[in-house]
This record gives sequence, structure tokens and C-alpha cells, in this order.
Amino acid sequence: MMREKLTKSDVEKIKAEIEHRKLVERKELIEAVKEARSHGDLSENFEYHAAKKEKNRNESRIRYLERMLKTAVIVEDHSAADEVGLNNTVEIYCEDDDEVETYRIVTSVRGSSLNGLVSIESPIGKALLGHREGDRVYVKVNDDYGYYVVIRKVIKTESEEGDHIRSY
Repeated sequence: MMREKLTKSDVEKIKAEIEHRKLVERKELIEAVKEARSHGDLSENFEYHAAKKEKNRNESRIRYLERMLKTAVIVEDHSAADEVGLNNTVEIYCEDDDEVETYRIVTSVRGSSLNGLVSIESPIGKALLGHREGDRVYVKVNDDYGYYVVIRKVIKTESEEGDHIRSY
């Protein structure tokens, strides 16, 4: 099982989501099931089945998040002021494609390269951490393949406000 790497802020957001799902959504979903059940014949009662499915999805999300917290490793950013670290935005030049790309280095729960977020677990995240502007870095994708990038700019980000945990 993979242990998620989370920041303290990630943990707070997950706890808040669990609490909301337990205290607010759970009650609403139980009510919805009751309400639908009262409409009679359950075998053809679409609302009842939909409500039960929603209730089960909420419960399994709660279990998933609780498991994640139990097994998580808390990470902190120890990068120097001029090094690439957690939550920093990095502008890199990809030699192979002759293109400049911008990424933000985040914990594994938030990684989503489509939104320009790359996880500290990903090949590019691992390669960039601890390097500085001007460094030429080898990104090892697997044993047979890798590529070079040059770090153009490192933008330090103080807080993680406005970030959201990915929903599955």
C-alpha cells in the first residue's frame, strides 16, 4: 500500500471533509433514503436505489480518507530559499521539445499534471526538488528513458490557500 505524503494543511483539509461528510452529508443522505423508501415498491423505485448508492459513495469516501490519514506520512518543505521545494512553481525549459512549461510541485494527493500540478512522487517532481534556477536536470522516466530540462525560474509559494484535495 502506498503511504500518501501529506502536508499539515492537507491533513486539515481532509479532516474538514471527513467531518462535513459525517455531520452534514450523512444525515441528508439517510433522510433521502428514508424519503425514497416511503414511496413504496422498492424493486422499481429508482430514487431509492440512487439514494442508497449516493449514501454508500459518501461512506466509502469517508473510509478512504480515514485510511489515508492513518497511513499518511507528514512532509514539510525543507528547501533553501533558492531551491525548488514543495508548493513552489517552477518554470522549466524542455530541451527535446524546445518548449517552456510551468509546474507547481505538490504532495501526491494533489498531483494533476493537467492543472499544472506535479506530485513530489512523479519523475519530474523528484528530479526538480532541491535544484536551483539555471540547473540542467535529468528527468528519469524509467530505466530506458529520460530527458533533460533547464530550470528557468523558481517561484516560492508561502501558503497553500485555495488548494483543494482531489476527489475520486
